[in-house]
Amino acid sequence: MTQTDENSGMPGKAAWRSRWPALSALLALGGLYAALPPFLLIGGSRWLPLAVISLLIVPVVVTSYKGAHTANQVLGYVLNGVVTTAMIVSLALLIRALPSHQEKPQELLFSAASLWLSNILVFASWYWRLDAGGPHKRAQRADHSQGAFLFPQMTMAPERRHAAGLHEWSPNFIDYLFLAFNTSTAFSPTDVPVLSRWAKVLMMLQSIISLLVIALLAARAVNIL
Repeated sequence: MTQTDENSGMPGKAAWRSRWPALSALLALGGLYAALPPFLLIGGSRWLPLAVISLLIVPVVVTSYKGAHTANQVLGYVLNGVVTTAMIVSLALLIRALPSHQEKPQELLFSAASLWLSNILVFASWYWRLDAGGPHKRAQRADHSQGAFLFPQMTMAPERRHAAGLHEWSPNFIDYLFLAFNTSTAFSPTDVPVLSRWAKVLMMLQSIISLLVIALLAARAVNIL
């Protein structure tokens, strides 16, 4: 059984609800960016990324509801690209500002914490968007047996999955958020092995960004308190 209306091709209620955490994460990223100090903002514009995200979310919701899956996928990539660019630029500005010693320690700590959280949300969004063809293709399958990540549910014997009510299990945004959180804290996957090369590259990038924020920026701010 899929989560799609067989007649219209539109996402069913379960599939529709599963997209809201991902959209909420993108809005949260816009809010985190707006809360950054002025010296980390692109062109000094605090609300530009949040405005762009909010504007793009409208056609994302419309195309998802109407079943325009190709357009929805393209818009999803654009949305992820916007938040990824904003995060990388802010991180570069923060690293550039460190040698000047002009920023307050509390400001540096807040900026490091915001960028660390942004790193988690950004890569969780990419994992959710890219794994096994994306959320729409995952919703079309009876269960999730192949993908870039080997979730524990995928390794269970069929009879055990059925007994546990997981015979139609498919990862949602929270599963990818948990994966991204572990990558940013442990600098490696924990209970979810990585199978795809593109996923390994993304996880390496996420770990590098997290290491820069935690080991360099936050540590520097603590040392000068």
